[in-house]
Amino acid sequence: MAEEMTNTSEAQEDTEQIVSENETAAEVQEDSPEATAGEETAEEVPEGKEAAEEKTEEKAKTSFFGKKKKDKKDQQIEELTDRLKRSMAEFDNFRKRTEKEKSSMYIVGAKEIIENMLPVVDNFERGLAQAPEGDAFAEGMQMIYKQFMTTLEGLGVEVIEAVGKEFDPDFHNAVMHVEDEEAGENIIVEEFQKGYTYKGFVVRHSMVKVAN
Repeated sequence: MAEEMTNTSEAQEDTEQIVSENETAAEVQEDSPEATAGEETAEEVPEGKEAAEEKTEEKAKTSFFGKKKKDKKDQQIEELTDRLKRSMAEFDNFRKRTEKEKSSMYIVGAKEIIENMLPVVDNFERGLAQAPEGDAFAEGMQMIYKQFMTTLEGLGVEVIEAVGKEFDPDFHNAVMHVEDEEAGENIIVEEFQKGYTYKGFVVRHSMVKVAN
């Protein structure tokens, strides 16, 4: 019986010692820097969360009021402005194209009229070449011929230069070829029919003889 009481007393002492050690360890853990840092971190978490929420709100405001996200009215204004600019550009291109077509049609029509008048000029020149010198009638025809040519020049008609010039297929039509040591290579030595241009466009090529 005495042994049992002794064992019970020792067991109680051991239990009290374990409880005392646990309480001491808990106090040490609470006073340690790690525990303090944990508490501070736990306290700082709400502050970081609030900062993140504030940034999110600011970002939302920027996307709502900023330049990236535009109002419907601004978008409509930009679309209408873009359409207007395109329409004006298309109209300007159409106007230029129409003016060019009109100009080219005018030139084509004028060239056709001048081309039909050139045989009359040729006959004038042939008749004057055969007229006797000092003849009053021939002198009158010469004056009419000069007036007629001056009128054509005023309209933009020019005679193509030929004799003594280098052959140019854009303006001359070679109908004969001759060997001539005195003349240079590819030089026109004779003209059979005059050529004419109208505002830079060839109405009729010159019919020529080319040397070498």
